[in-house]
Amino acid sequence: HKRGQAMNQFRDAGIDLIKARRGHSCYGMGLGIIILDEVYPGFPGDVRNASAYPFPIQYEIVKDVDINALCRTEDKTPCLEPIKQAALNLEKLGCRAISAECGYFAYFQKEIASCVNIPVYMSSLLQVPIAQRTIAPDKIVGLLVGDKTLLRNEHLIAVGVDPDSNYVVETGTTEEMRQLWHDDERKELPEASYVKASKEFVERAVGFFERNPNMGAMVMECTGFPPFAREVQRIIDIPIYSYATLLDYAYSITTHRDFYGYV
Repeated sequence: HKRGQAMNQFRDAGIDLIKARRGHSCYGMGLGIIILDEVYPGFPGDVRNASAYPFPIQYEIVKDVDINALCRTEDKTPCLEPIKQAALNLEKLGCRAISAECGYFAYFQKEIASCVNIPVYMSSLLQVPIAQRTIAPDKIVGLLVGDKTLLRNEHLIAVGVDPDSNYVVETGTTEEMRQLWHDDERKELPEASYVKASKEFVERAVGFFERNPNMGAMVMECTGFPPFAREVQRIIDIPIYSYATLLDYAYSITTHRDFYGYV
């Protein structure tokens, strides 16, 4: 009897009649995340690592789209159809919203939002307009990205950022992180040290802030940055937006929480 009580204590008492959602195969789903066709690990907090997130995550590998294809090639059009298919697969499974593991998926925000009937959050950069509007007009938003040389105006425009607005960009990827994400530096089975990655990243992020003393908020584009975001924030003490804050928001609006309390 006690075991039954423990199993049922979190059941939503408002659930009575259940019914199918058209075209959806699974239920109780959370976020669907499109993953690059790559093999490398992610620390807890990295979008590739599901263990630290407090809601269900369903991954879908986008076939034959790797870091080079998404980020470094000039012509990105061959990526579109595989990404669309991955999004459609996640929607059919029953995911309530879709995201993707690299901020440079921003390039396809409009196309993917147009092909499914659930909310789409392809990039952490979607939070830049919010950050800009919640700080003083004379302050700037710092965009800490994987590689600033690969960030195009098209990425920014697709997620509602005016390329002439109040932001500044810096590369956040460290030498230790490069061992995971760069073909010319990673092993067959990539590996990285948390201690080294954290030390290097915190130094880089804090240095970015110190070079821009009028920075009012920071947006971390890369899905590999959230594991270290709180440590950075302890030092610079400004609002920090990351993929973690994006996913929390995405889940919260598709599965609004109930309220328990007293008056």
